[in-house]
Amino acid sequence: MPMATKTRIKKTIGSLVGVCEDRDEAYSNPKPTGAIGGLARYRFIVMTVEDQQLNKAQRFVRIVELLQNPGGVTAANLMGRFDLDDRTLRRYLADLKALGLPINDKGRGPSRQLWLDPKYQRRGVRVDLLELVSLHFGRTQFDFLEGTGFASDLEQSLETLSNLAVGVGPDVIRHMDRKFMAVPENRKDHSGQADLLDDVLTALLYQNPSRAHYARVGGRTRAYHLHPLTLATFRHGLYLFALDLEEDKIKTFAIDRFRNFERQRGAHFEYPENYHPANVVKDAFGIISGPVCEVVLRFNRRTSPYIQERIWHDSQTIEATDGGGVTLTMRLGIAHELVSWILGFGPDVEVVSPPDLVERVRRLHLDAAEGRDTLHHGRNA
Repeated sequence: MPMATKTRIKKTIGSLVGVCEDRDEAYSNPKPTGAIGGLARYRFIVMTVEDQQLNKAQRFVRIVELLQNPGGVTAANLMGRFDLDDRTLRRYLADLKALGLPINDKGRGPSRQLWLDPKYQRRGVRVDLLELVSLHFGRTQFDFLEGTGFASDLEQSLETLSNLAVGVGPDVIRHMDRKFMAVPENRKDHSGQADLLDDVLTALLYQNPSRAHYARVGGRTRAYHLHPLTLATFRHGLYLFALDLEEDKIKTFAIDRFRNFERQRGAHFEYPENYHPANVVKDAFGIISGPVCEVVLRFNRRTSPYIQERIWHDSQTIEATDGGGVTLTMRLGIAHELVSWILGFGPDVEVVSPPDLVERVRRLHLDAAEGRDTLHHGRNA
């Protein structure tokens, strides 16, 4: 089981430990009235189709809940509920013990009794309505991760925390997905990158040096030797800030452009002493930076209300001009994101400075009007 998956399971399990004793019994555990072969003397937990369809991480969480029940749970209970054979159950229990859970057992065979050491249990968790609303609304910001382990882990966590909400009726929880949403913004598709994301996350958590092949937009694929430092989200996409060891420079990599990513197991790097991810983007208009200079833009009256409504960059100043317009001044790196943003305003903005940016925007508008292919003509916009 990958280390990142183990970490996420352990975190979820940690939030559950000690909670079950504060909740109503979620599952019935009746004694069978009739003989079912040699298992008639064992008590069974009701098995549902849903339990059999759970993935491994979700089964682990449910198993831990059952291990906390008074008196624990029998091996037969677990095998029957989750449709496991004896060998698979032993492997599951070994994995849980490897995560640091003190699981005790007594007896042999299907009647073997299993329970979690009570000393490991923690104080129960409580969530109020406003906290639950905040969690659900925050979850919608990560809809672009649908199809990845991140999304399924978030859903599982929310389901668990919803069950712990104090004074919140089921009708309130039932419609949360319709009461809050995040409007998609041309999201990136990470659904086919579950394994790569798991490797990136594991390398990040355990500070493993990594080797990767990365394809730049419109450029060739090249090999990198990296120290992964920060996983960042931007406009519904995932990015990695990493130290390029060959150039001794921290760079930004789009996760979806990695062709492969392999961490060096057993190897470990130390974080740069003065590193902070905020410094990577402090001069960027978005997530990619460039040569830093003062940029002055003059917007007309039609566009000025929109410009004044937002903070475009921490360095910005906005001044009113004659006729109801505004001048926006920022000190930042000039890169493709800034140029594309300016072009989107068409004739409603005038680039005042720097001169290179004035010429670049003028040329791109002209090329667009004349239908020129800037790449075909050797112009790198």
